[in-house]
Amino acid sequence: MGTGTIILLCVIGGLVLLGLIVFLWVMGVYNGLVKLRNRFKNAFAQIDVQLKRRYDLIPNLVETAKGYMKHERETLDAVISARNQAVKISGDAASNPANAQAIQQLMGAEGALTGAMGRLFAVMEAYPDLKADTQMSQVMEELTSTENKIAFARQAYNDAVTTYNTQREVFPSNLIAGTFNFNEAQLFEIQVEAEREAVKVQF
Repeated sequence: MGTGTIILLCVIGGLVLLGLIVFLWVMGVYNGLVKLRNRFKNAFAQIDVQLKRRYDLIPNLVETAKGYMKHERETLDAVISARNQAVKISGDAASNPANAQAIQQLMGAEGALTGAMGRLFAVMEAYPDLKADTQMSQVMEELTSTENKIAFARQAYNDAVTTYNTQREVFPSNLIAGTFNFNEAQLFEIQVEAEREAVKVQF
């Protein structure tokens, strides 16, 4: 075997080895991004569970309030309308939390629901008999617990999204993220400053 042949084989072997190293690196980065994406999707699933719980509690709250707030029909209807809209939109977000537009729409719907609930609770202050109602107290207690769980779940989701977004933006991971369409994920934040405070459900 001539010197030229040996050199050629060495060059080919080196190129194959380099190609293998690059392939393994790409595979590692790709799999890492998949894991981070799955992590924030799972974190959103925890938010979704608590949102569904809240959506289920709101009709009970409104039905109990109706018995005492006969002249507040508009306020009660606004809560149910906002709740129904949030339920509708939450399905799209839950089916694909990686869809930033769906998360943004859910944030808007949740903001509207938070506002409507806040107005309802403000009106309820004028009804002492309603505040003393046993069923209302139970619903309020469950709602308070659910709101707290939503806040914790949202924080965990946002942490997971931040980790994913950071990984997809840093070099050289951004090359792989761009090639394989690892799009930026949307944080789940309260959009209106007045709604940054947790829903007040205690009298």
